[in-house]
Amino acid sequence: MEELALYYLPTCPYCMKVLQFMEANGIIIDLKSTTEPEAKKRLLEVGKMNQVPCLFINGEALYESDDIIAYLAKRFAVKA
Repeated sequence: MEELALYYLPTCPYCMKVLQFMEANGIIIDLKSTTEPEAKKRLLEVGKMNQVPCLFINGEALYESDDIIAYLAKRFAVKA
């Protein structure tokens, strides 16, 4: 099973788009708010960018809300 974690900023409209998609489809994964210093540090260390939303898939970064939604829709077999 893949290890998934979504790094997000509560005030980011693109992050909210992904979170709303997840909520509407009952998708539950690890959420990491970049307002927390440790989450922001890991985002920068692993992803090499201060960009959210960022979905870590087994430690690999996937950016862009539409790409994240498409991945989650396929992974969890729901309609995007």
